[in-house]
Amino acid sequence: MRSECSRRCFLIRGAGMAAGMVLGGVGLGGCNKQSESRVTVKGAGEMIAYCGQNCVECRIYLATIETDLKKQRRMREEIASYITKHFGVETRLEDITDCDGCTTKDGKLFSECQKCQIRKCAREKGLENCAYCSEYACEKLSKLFDSGSVEADAKKRLDAIKARL
Repeated sequence: MRSECSRRCFLIRGAGMAAGMVLGGVGLGGCNKQSESRVTVKGAGEMIAYCGQNCVECRIYLATIETDLKKQRRMREEIASYITKHFGVETRLEDITDCDGCTTKDGKLFSECQKCQIRKCAREKGLENCAYCSEYACEKLSKLFDSGSVEADAKKRLDAIKARL
């Protein structure tokens, strides 16, 4: 059985980011033990979103690639339930759409990621991620980091990329 922190981190990475985007960058706080309870796709490495989050750790992405349909449904139900309960945004199972990652150009994209203002801005500027922006870290991105909607390492990832440029 998973610990409460594991469950919380599970929800932060998927539902927390999605709900943060729904509410304009206001999301739930991070877990102090996030680095200890990472959820990753074995051998998948990193797929860095515009905001610095690692998409391969996102529960919405993990539900997308899950081949066991019963487990996939359970994952989506948990995400939908969490968003509804904690953010007051009525979310149904069918609202948790497939996602190939935030930076996908022709693939599947989670319905709420389509509304993300950070994603929109970076795509309009033709950036790989926000670290490549001359305005890094802008007010919008700083507000997202401060809200706790993204995993704790997102800013560190972008800072490291920025330092190498």
